[in-house]
Amino acid sequence: MQPLNTPNDSTTTTTNTNGHPVTQPPPYTEPLLPSDPISLPELCERVHGRVTTFLDEDVEGIEYLASVQRQIRISLGVIGEAFEKYSLPERSLAYNGGKDCLVLLILYLCALHTHTHTLKNHPPTTTTTTSSTPTSISPIQTVYIVSSHPFPEVEDFVRTSSATCSLSLSRYAKGMKEAFTDYLHDFPDVKAIFVGTRRTDPHGEHLTHFDQTDGGWPDFMRVHPVIDWHYVDIWTFIRHLNIPYCPLYDMGYTSLGGTTDTHRNPVLRRQSLSESGTPKVEFRPAYELVEDEEERLGRDWEKRAQKGAVIAPIGDDTENAVDDG
Repeated sequence: MQPLNTPNDSTTTTTNTNGHPVTQPPPYTEPLLPSDPISLPELCERVHGRVTTFLDEDVEGIEYLASVQRQIRISLGVIGEAFEKYSLPERSLAYNGGKDCLVLLILYLCALHTHTHTLKNHPPTTTTTTSSTPTSISPIQTVYIVSSHPFPEVEDFVRTSSATCSLSLSRYAKGMKEAFTDYLHDFPDVKAIFVGTRRTDPHGEHLTHFDQTDGGWPDFMRVHPVIDWHYVDIWTFIRHLNIPYCPLYDMGYTSLGGTTDTHRNPVLRRQSLSESGTPKVEFRPAYELVEDEEERLGRDWEKRAQKGAVIAPIGDDTENAVDDG
């Protein structure tokens, strides 16, 4: 198995204009997700331990960490409420390897450890250990709606993280409505799907933690545990807990779609010099972005340019950008 990408281990600490550290190393040297799969109960216990340790940290006066602690508690409450409403066979995760889905996945694993009855009551439970979690459980039902032109890096990360996190991944390479229709046909017990949508995403403005699908769509409950997380919250959580993530984010991509509609974010572009002194263009990593409204500029710059906005192409075509190390 290829190793998962881990947060940058730079020891230099700088701050952006809002006072958020952008190159501070994570307090945990060991990545949260192991390079080789472990049992689901062991992974849930591992995730729960790190999340609760973070929640116990004294972050008085450190607002960006206090904000993430508040968001975690709210999200775990939403997930816990969903666990009470829907049994394990009735639940599923929408997962595409992106940063928001990744945060949702980690919180879901944390909640699975807390709500041990959902593990114990779902076959194929075998024996139990001295801990509160069973030693065996079926993989987590997950739906992956594949882009029509997926990045190889995204495909690799989805594959490796799914294996590590015991995801039973069902792939559908078609439009979202058709994909969910087929998924519910294939898994008719599913009644609720956890989604990593955030308030600043397209059509996310008026969503709540629980929203039934609209008319004309396949019928299921959309659960949005991270709906009110900000962009900075997402990256603070990922980097503070040392969670491996898709390597495209270290190349300047801030919102991932397909190779034909996703580019590196122009806000992260910077000029530098090569070893020979030749000017070159580089892109800072995604976690150095601050503003929510700038997150999708790598997805929107072509449309904005057509409307007359002054946002120029970043100079690389997508294929070169992907292959750039």
